Amino acid sequence: MNSINSFDVINDVLTNLFQEILVLEEKGLTTGEFSNISVNDMHIIDKIGPGEGKNMSAIAKGHGVTVGSLTTSMNSLVKKEYVIRERSEQDRRVVTIRLSDKGLRAYEHHRNFHMKMTERALANLKEEEVPKVTKVLIGLEKFFREYEV
Repeated sequence: MNSINSFDVINDVLTNLFQEILVLEEKGLTTGEFSNISVNDMHIIDKIGPGEGKNMSAIAKGHGVTVGSLTTSMNSLVKKEYVIRERSEQDRRVVTIRLSDKGLRAYEHHRNFHMKMTERALANLKEEEVPKVTKVLIGLEKFFREYEV
């Protein structure tokens, strides 16, 4: 395959892959118990993760948005009982966000979806091919993080 042909094939695959992931996430993540939230909400839940909780700034940074734009989604997730806001007893200005039991179930649901996706992607690779694919994906991730619109 020549380089121009390779470029076209890779471009087509990436374009289709992004679209298919969006559609699959919509179908697979926001169903059943979690039908009242969006894929974006599910990604916020993922950024909060299990454990002690995080402040809004840390969650916003991890999600790549401002605290202001995160606030609306967070209010909705609190109202729908996926997350819990807790004020510090020592400093009432400090608010920690953590997942409720329902939020933890959504987090696990999201993780399982991505685990299946990754397992399926790796299933067709030989063991020696995995480092090369990993390198390519890390390069793509770096591109997206550094891309200026």
